[in-house]
Amino acid sequence: MRLTVVGSGDAFGSGGRFNTCFFLETATAALLVDCGASSLVALKAHDIDPNRIDGIVLSHLHGDHFGALPFLLLDAQFLGRREKPLLIAGPPGTRGRLHEAMEAFFPRSTANKWRFSWQVMEIEVGRPSDVLGHAVTTTEVVHFSGAPSTALRLSDGKKLFAYSGDTEWVDTLLPIADGADLFVVECYGYSGPMTGHTTWDALKPRLADLRARRIMITHMNPTMLARLDEVRAAGVLPAEDGMVIDV
Repeated sequence: MRLTVVGSGDAFGSGGRFNTCFFLETATAALLVDCGASSLVALKAHDIDPNRIDGIVLSHLHGDHFGALPFLLLDAQFLGRREKPLLIAGPPGTRGRLHEAMEAFFPRSTANKWRFSWQVMEIEVGRPSDVLGHAVTTTEVVHFSGAPSTALRLSDGKKLFAYSGDTEWVDTLLPIADGADLFVVECYGYSGPMTGHTTWDALKPRLADLRARRIMITHMNPTMLARLDEVRAAGVLPAEDGMVIDV
């Protein structure tokens, strides 16, 4: 399993970073985990052909995590000339929210006669699911998005990738991270109360409890970006756009 960090930014592009998007090349498929609003641009900036993507797994339905989907689908239709199928898997509500986003951005786009087949799969929270040969399990976290916001575990049978999505610190992250080859966890701010997001002050004392082989932080605002030396000193890897890691 290989991870390319397509985008590691927060909703506002702090530090000039692209919105959240991870490209996972596994033993069986090529997947995106999240696809924030700037992700189509980011994929092209990193020379990743969107037609290579077999499926997209969404943690939650905020624009900085799924907002590029209308653009990616229409790019595949009109520029990429995509032919192979595409699966979009996300929390309950994904199908309706994507339809609304497409019609808001590009009216009548949902009525296209698509040149390739694509479908939406809604993952039931807490129920193990198969996504293109990958075992995926999600759990609900604390981050309001108008639909369940989730953390997830994804395994290709050889390696285990875990991801917090966006959330305040919650102990339900412990079983998500447990035994993962890589756990990617949002760390939006450095300290202080922060509704719906984790801070370094909350995360750092729990690092040993996560029991993942490697930990990476992402989705950082300027207060966090200014303190990445402290993160590295704690043995944690800060995400960087374009970073490639063998999981």
